[in-house]
Amino acid sequence: MTSPSPSLPTADQIRRAPKVLLHDHLDGGLRPGTVVDLARQSGYDALPESDPDRLGRWFREAADSGSLERYLETFAHTCAVMQTRDALFRVAAECAEDLAEDGVVYAEVRYAPEQHLEGGLTLDEVVTAVNDGFREGERRARERGHRIRVGALLTAMRHAARSLEIAELANAHRDAGVVGFDIAGAEAGYPPTRHLDAFEFLKRENNHFTIHAGEAFGLPSIWQAIQWCGADRLGHGVRIIDDIQVADDGTVTLGRLAAYVRDKRIPLEMCPTSNLQTGAAASYAEHPIGLLRRLHFRATVNTDNRLMSGTSMSREFELLSETFGYTLDDMQWFTVNAMKSAFIPFDERLAMINDVIKPGYAELKSEWLFTQTAATRASSPGNA
Repeated sequence: MTSPSPSLPTADQIRRAPKVLLHDHLDGGLRPGTVVDLARQSGYDALPESDPDRLGRWFREAADSGSLERYLETFAHTCAVMQTRDALFRVAAECAEDLAEDGVVYAEVRYAPEQHLEGGLTLDEVVTAVNDGFREGERRARERGHRIRVGALLTAMRHAARSLEIAELANAHRDAGVVGFDIAGAEAGYPPTRHLDAFEFLKRENNHFTIHAGEAFGLPSIWQAIQWCGADRLGHGVRIIDDIQVADDGTVTLGRLAAYVRDKRIPLEMCPTSNLQTGAAASYAEHPIGLLRRLHFRATVNTDNRLMSGTSMSREFELLSETFGYTLDDMQWFTVNAMKSAFIPFDERLAMINDVIKPGYAELKSEWLFTQTAATRASSPGNA
């Protein structure tokens, strides 16, 4: 008897599948109800809506503008309510809980400490509050039967001048839950080369960093992030598609930068829904991830900002499965890619792949095969 042909995973299978998330912003993933609660507690009265459901819709609609700059404006509200230790602790704990509930087993969540100082906290106090919150969220997840590990990425804003200070902060907390560094914010006019001193410091300290590049700006941003700054990963990187030509007959030609990114296995932190909102892609079907997966780039699937995009890892995989016909095998490929690219030690990455990810997908595939085989037998003529 031949094996059933591959079919799309169900929503439940996608949710239960072990997933790895490398690109998620802490201030872009708050629960709408938490934003309302924290605003009330802090006296922040500038929210556009006071009802959590309506507020959640407002964030999604405001972010769905086709402009990265407009998209970034929505963060004024979330950052405004994240200015105390209690608020940061709560948001971080809920982040870990929510990701674990969605089947995420490893996540790197980023935030900019310099944006959380208005309540009098020091940079170190901000980092400690978030790290403590992640540990509490991991503990609560375990109580519910979920396994998750969350590492923090400290982000410097590319329009500001504190990147070296934040890089030093990341290095100081690297054994206490911080796994790397990032720069973020509007790309146009703020090239990564403005922050070379931070990247040189991190390289001297043998530390890891990713750079937002190739999202709203094109190939020069990617080239600078890799060749001048030495980024370990590219945040988004969707514009690498500009260096790939597909002829009418389907022949694919890679430019030298695209070939270098593929050859060097430089991870691409792709965020499909967010990329549509900011205008980096026109539709899911036209998102570069489809071609990059076929060409075996080190592509990964991410959420970027779960609140603003109204998304989750499960939703991203559901949309990609519906669009490109991705199966559980494809999901495993993306997930292993992400785990290989994480900023934790090699032996810990390997253990996650061999002890958590591969067994998790093997169980789901076995379950799927059993269901398909039973359905085939039930529908065969001999059982009519």
